[in-house]
Amino acid sequence: MEPQAEPVAMPYVSPEFSARERELLAPFFTNLDRSAYAITIPNPEVVGAICSRASRATADLREVFLREFLLPFLAPERAEDESDQDWQAKQQSAAQLQELIDLLKQASVEARMANPKARAFFDKWLAQFGDDSIAQMAGTHIAFGALSQVALKHLEDQRIGLAPIEKSTRYVDYGGRVNGRYRYLTPAELSDRELRAAYDAAMDNLFATYADLVPRVHVWLMERHPEVPRGVCEKKAFDLLRGLLPMSALSQVAFFANGQAAEYLITRGRAHDLTEVQWAAERAREEWQHVIPSFIHRVDSTAGGEYQQWLRDRRKRLRERAAQVLADAATVATAPSVRLLDYHNDGEARVIAGLLHDAGGAGVDFASALQAVAVMTDAQKREVLDDHFRGRTQRYHKPHHAFELAGMTFEIVTNNGAYRDLHRHRMLSQQRELFTVVHGYDLPDELSGTAFEAPFREAIAKTEEVYHAVHDVLGAEVAQYAATLAHRVRFIQQQNLRSAFWTTELRTIPEGHPDYRAVEQEKARLISQAYPLVAEYLMADMANYDFARRGQEQKIAAKERALRTASEESA
Repeated sequence: MEPQAEPVAMPYVSPEFSARERELLAPFFTNLDRSAYAITIPNPEVVGAICSRASRATADLREVFLREFLLPFLAPERAEDESDQDWQAKQQSAAQLQELIDLLKQASVEARMANPKARAFFDKWLAQFGDDSIAQMAGTHIAFGALSQVALKHLEDQRIGLAPIEKSTRYVDYGGRVNGRYRYLTPAELSDRELRAAYDAAMDNLFATYADLVPRVHVWLMERHPEVPRGVCEKKAFDLLRGLLPMSALSQVAFFANGQAAEYLITRGRAHDLTEVQWAAERAREEWQHVIPSFIHRVDSTAGGEYQQWLRDRRKRLRERAAQVLADAATVATAPSVRLLDYHNDGEARVIAGLLHDAGGAGVDFASALQAVAVMTDAQKREVLDDHFRGRTQRYHKPHHAFELAGMTFEIVTNNGAYRDLHRHRMLSQQRELFTVVHGYDLPDELSGTAFEAPFREAIAKTEEVYHAVHDVLGAEVAQYAATLAHRVRFIQQQNLRSAFWTTELRTIPEGHPDYRAVEQEKARLISQAYPLVAEYLMADMANYDFARRGQEQKIAAKERALRTASEESA
């Protein structure tokens, strides 16, 4: 099958490389010309580094690799104070790197990746006999130079076996253009010229407002906070204005997928209603066909087609059923909120019983451990928890698996920008409504009452008009592209206590965005009501900071003041 052309409405232009640069890059990517490509760099550390670096860069990932990870080491510069021995080592490394490139380019990607024995093994045991567990033993990377937020969230909904990292809206300026067009997707479903023109005008207005306000807000922040570095103020401007970016805004994203996840990504995408998602699935298949064809062999089989059809039919049946069952249910617009829907009433007992059961060795079953905990006092339970948590000083010191025995379900309403960050956590179950304008939108507190409020609200109002127009003609699925990151989304999170420790402690750090910090702080309060003994050990930062990226400095200063005060009082 011939590779599909890029969607006409996608303003993506592949980077321009010289003949020499193409020669250097060709061994490391399945193509240099299209927006989707597999990464074939043999060094895992380099792949991880360039994927992470590209999330904070405007340049294409392949260009990042060339400029920052390849050319500087092929033609190293000698430092003034560098010894002859170190300089010789640099030159030797450069020669070895060039030798590797020369070796790799002698064969195509397919030839380098192919091994008849391995291909035959997976064709037999995976494709024919369905032993899916073996498909988890290997994986590969794929990158997309431009996918909308709608398509990104669909792909990232696949939690297990798929690790994404996407371009940040907090650290990267989205105001640039490609061939005179802002970076947003006009969905193929918008075939009506008049509706398409209205949609493009609203998207252009959002981006133009964003591009106009970013430098102005940047200067305003520097005037208000002269002690804060210029670059930090610029990133804060991106923070405050990212709500103006639409869900159609295009981001660069890279994925690592094991073989099982790669197959499922294609299967899910082919069964989706949106053209962009279907296109992304096909592009993934085309690129992965070069490197892991035996892992994705089933997607084109009769069984694979039946699976995709079942997903399409299931989606259709449930939508029809929901329309019938929920016909009389009112659409409820909801302000930002966090609700605890349910939790295990005996959750703390289950956790403590799990800790004791694991430590007790053979002979005592879990039911007996649970009975023993039932007659313990709170003080005795706290002693067990203290034995577990004593010495835990960092959030990456992960609690015992016993904390997975107690769970909670939260219903959360927050803006799409904050959801974009909270959605990344893999070890929990999430499901959301479609992206809409139903729940209103959030204006950052810092912009309220300033000269920036009016243009912000005016741009949002125009896109809301287009959202409703698209919704009326094409339905809610396509209308998602016209919502913005400022608009709110309602979703549920089902997670256990072990997962909650990680997400709450991570997302309340001072450097975090105020919107998702507020969500996780409220979750911490609700956890303390449901599981008060366990919550005593939760290291959530419940403070508020006037400038998020100065939060750590403020915490240190507050501790120093507290120490001085204590010292003065003792004196």
